[in-house]
Amino acid sequence: MYVIKVKGVAKIPDYVQLRDDAFTLLAYFRVDRPEKSLDKIGLADKAAYIMEIVRELPFGQIKKIDV
Repeated sequence: MYVIKVKGVAKIPDYVQLRDDAFTLLAYFRVDRPEKSLDKIGLADKAAYIMEIVRELPFGQIKKIDV
């Protein structure tokens, strides 16, 4: 799975994209509200791990993670 952190501009907030190995979009959510999206794709139990990576990840970079 891949994590991408996207910087918002003006009134648009920062977002996170989660993509699978084929780079298909699995989830797209605001950095400050990940719970609903992660629960929807069955990763609610991994939310703390994913958000820790998101906090450390610079904007615009892609990181491969194993969940």
